[in-house]
Amino acid sequence: MAPNAPAPAPAPAPARTPALDYRTAFDLAPIGLVLSRHRLMVDCNEQALAMFGAAREDMVGRSFELLYPTHDEFERTGERIAARIAASLNASGWYADERVMKRLAGAHAGELFWCHVSGRALDPTLPHAAGIWSFEDLSARRRIGVVLTPREREIAALLIEGLTSKLIGRRLGVSPRTVDVYRARLMKKHGAATTPELVHRLLRA
Repeated sequence: MAPNAPAPAPAPAPARTPALDYRTAFDLAPIGLVLSRHRLMVDCNEQALAMFGAAREDMVGRSFELLYPTHDEFERTGERIAARIAASLNASGWYADERVMKRLAGAHAGELFWCHVSGRALDPTLPHAAGIWSFEDLSARRRIGVVLTPREREIAALLIEGLTSKLIGRRLGVSPRTVDVYRARLMKKHGAATTPELVHRLLRA
């Protein structure tokens, strides 16, 4: 090096990758998210609060039952979730369905709406012990235009999934004949002549 030559400039420090902020990602996710333990809501994000019209204290620490139209629907859905997860061949703990849920508070308190729910039990052998659940509000494209009973709502949701009377009966613990009776009631209420037409009307209700 020549005398009095300037020292070489130090190499620039490698750029740092920002630390992942999982709390912010959870809170600002564009879909409703709820963490649960034994069917109690232990945490939820902003989108879940907005969907159900609630403040954190309205949901956190309280039962999922508050989000269902009736106690019976809450109980029967819990039974279906446990049975489906227990019967899962790959023991993944995943569950998903579409169901009618209820706004909890706010300007639309008590309003019923179609919701796509999916989630995962952290331990498939204990389906309700702990889990994470996502909620997608379907009301923008599927309105509830006809008053249905709790059982009619359950069967309508399973018809939308494409299940037969036999499979619906197995899910709900009733006979296929009972399912057919409720299917006929749904067809009458929606003015549908066939099951495909009924499903079409349910999807566009």
